[in-house]
Amino acid sequence: MNTKELESTEKSVGIDVGLENLAVLSTGEEIKNPRFFQKEQKNLVKAQRKLSELEIGSSGRKKQKKVVQKIHRRVRNKRSNFCHQTSRQIINQFQYICIEDLNIKKMMQGSYLAKSISDASWNQFCQFLTYKAAEAGRKLGVVNPAYTSQTCSQCGNCIEKKLSERTHLCMECGYKASRDLNAAQNILALGLDGLGLIPRSLRL
Repeated sequence: MNTKELESTEKSVGIDVGLENLAVLSTGEEIKNPRFFQKEQKNLVKAQRKLSELEIGSSGRKKQKKVVQKIHRRVRNKRSNFCHQTSRQIINQFQYICIEDLNIKKMMQGSYLAKSISDASWNQFCQFLTYKAAEAGRKLGVVNPAYTSQTCSQCGNCIEKKLSERTHLCMECGYKASRDLNAAQNILALGLDGLGLIPRSLRL
């Protein structure tokens, strides 16, 4: 494991995690959600169906159980590798990384989006960012997620949006952007403020 501190870049980024994209950065970059579980779901359903048809205690059932476990393990490994690679790229590029303090476990409770949230690996992605930032000497700003999607990042006007509304359009200042990009820009400003930095003094 490389624990060497990286050379300071003074560049900063806000990160908004989501389902369509794993993350949208305040720079405008979008990191697509690879949906590893969704891609393996057909294979998993087929394997689990075959498992249920086999007699309990039989050698065939034991073998099939290993097949099911192997699929789950493959999904976990793919998620972990993707989160490692993606978080490493961000840590290498930015000195100040700002993310939301999401209660992911609570968000998944009773939600029809629970499987999608789990497949997106928000928790693992943020965990990797956190420990890699500490190792590399980067600064992590963690912010309250309240109103980051509703507030205009340019003028501060609060614009109520339904979850289905994916575009931010401010009627006060006319700023138009994707909902997630606007949120990432708010996360950046809030995170830098929490770190005691002035956003405009940094090279974004």
